[in-house]
Amino acid sequence: MQRATRTLIAALTVGTLLAGCAGAGGLDGDLVDDWAALPPPGPFTPAADLCHEADFAEVVPVGAYAPVDCAAPHRVETVHVGAFPATRSTPPEHTSTELRAAFADCDKRATGYVGDEWRAGRLRLAVAVPSEPGWAAGSRWYRCDLMEVTTADVGAKVVVRTGSLRAALRTPSALRLGCQRARTDRNRVVQALVPVDCAERHDAEFAGVWRSPDRPFPKRSVDWAPFYAGCRSVLARYADVPDDTDLAFRTDVVVRPPAAGRWRLGDRGIRCYLWLSDRSVTGSLKNAGRAGLPLRTR
Repeated sequence: MQRATRTLIAALTVGTLLAGCAGAGGLDGDLVDDWAALPPPGPFTPAADLCHEADFAEVVPVGAYAPVDCAAPHRVETVHVGAFPATRSTPPEHTSTELRAAFADCDKRATGYVGDEWRAGRLRLAVAVPSEPGWAAGSRWYRCDLMEVTTADVGAKVVVRTGSLRAALRTPSALRLGCQRARTDRNRVVQALVPVDCAERHDAEFAGVWRSPDRPFPKRSVDWAPFYAGCRSVLARYADVPDDTDLAFRTDVVVRPPAAGRWRLGDRGIRCYLWLSDRSVTGSLKNAGRAGLPLRTR
């Protein structure tokens, strides 16, 4: 009896399903041939104007791509996405012409994005590229990533921030470099620069960026001479004093080039700071003129 009942229920179920298919609004019963064909898989390309919670990585696997809105806490902001030549079959080497060109493009894009020379702020620029599997799948992008850092000097750490960096340096901003307090060793060599409010007593100040011509990274003392000369010219314009031999008797200079690895990538932006090794002041020395930077005793 139970077996007969189970057979009857199964028959009724199959009949109901068949009846449903027969009255399915004109469908022909073959569901598959009514679906649009899926597009063929293509190479992955990230988007700009998005942020990332994870720390910056030079090589970005597709599986690690998890952008967030820049209003959420994040460490990295993508300001631009460009493309390498489609004909390139392998990822570019760190010192390749293509990667240097990508950094040069990112350099310009980042400055346009924040509204001023990005090195004038506590910011770090980096270039990310696809992983090798991404290259094999056809990805040819490079990503221009900006990060806020605790200091533009030694010992910088990436800041977890909220809000976009777009136009962040177009107006006065806490990100902008300004007055500093120099920390020196026993030989009076500046080891670190600590940002302070210009209303506090300080002995150093960010004056601007000097862009070096393409040359090898300095290894000997004599190799640094062009860097100091370039930064002295930046200081003279900033403080509105003559760019002459007397400048060395008005102020010292602190030169902060990019690290050797970034130099190989094509970064030629040198941060320049004036340094008063014999005194401290309050207020900015921008446009201070001869009165603000008098000649010291020779």
